[in-house]
Amino acid sequence: MKRAGASPRPCRSHTVHLDKPDPHFTSSPRARRNFMLALQAALGFTGLLWFILISDVYLGLGLSRFGLRPGATDGLIGILTTPLLHGDTEHLFSNTAPLIVSLTAMLYIYPNSAVRVMPMVWLGSGVLAWFIGRPNLHVGASGFVYGLLAFIFVSGLFRQDLRSIGVSLMVWFLYGSMIWGILPIRPHMSWELHLAGAILGVMMAILYRRWDRVPVKRYEWEDDDSVPDWFPEPKRGAGVDDSAREDDHGDGRY
Repeated sequence: MKRAGASPRPCRSHTVHLDKPDPHFTSSPRARRNFMLALQAALGFTGLLWFILISDVYLGLGLSRFGLRPGATDGLIGILTTPLLHGDTEHLFSNTAPLIVSLTAMLYIYPNSAVRVMPMVWLGSGVLAWFIGRPNLHVGASGFVYGLLAFIFVSGLFRQDLRSIGVSLMVWFLYGSMIWGILPIRPHMSWELHLAGAILGVMMAILYRRWDRVPVKRYEWEDDDSVPDWFPEPKRGAGVDDSAREDDHGDGRY
């Protein structure tokens, strides 16, 4: 019950609070070193894919036969090999930029989750596509890419820190149009792999939503019930005698 004459107390807003990562953590030499390591790993893996494709084309290795064949037992090997194989240079070129971006973001922003999420997306997208896919040959890293991008985007929605949200928005801005890739609108595109990867990415984002929390910048007045000096002093009610008010632990009557 509201006490007559009681002066209003300043209270914290109930609006959504976005945490700002502590700059001592995100701008430290170690953080910069971790970013470079993540970028180098992403570039190295992408370079490996180009090496495999160039070797396949010029040496006539016919590696595409190791791709994923849904519903066929001899196509199960594709669960492991499909992300490493591509049909031609145009196919791999379309995956290069999003692969570098998604791998770098995963390894740098979500390093603990990445160790578990990336193998699950790699294998899980192949397994799911093996069950739901058309009985054609499926190759390419796009299912893996869709899984990583879906994880990054959804993770930014769950976490209330500016860095995760910023990366999530960047991914949507750069690759939001890729959502059409999960629909069966192009007969020669493996939309099944795309859809399977996206499903796995969303599931992993939900499962690991509490992982990889970064230290946030906090102020002294956030740690207790005190009010900062710059907070305006509330005006007392006109004509009300302070002695008429009861202590906070009273029964609300005077």
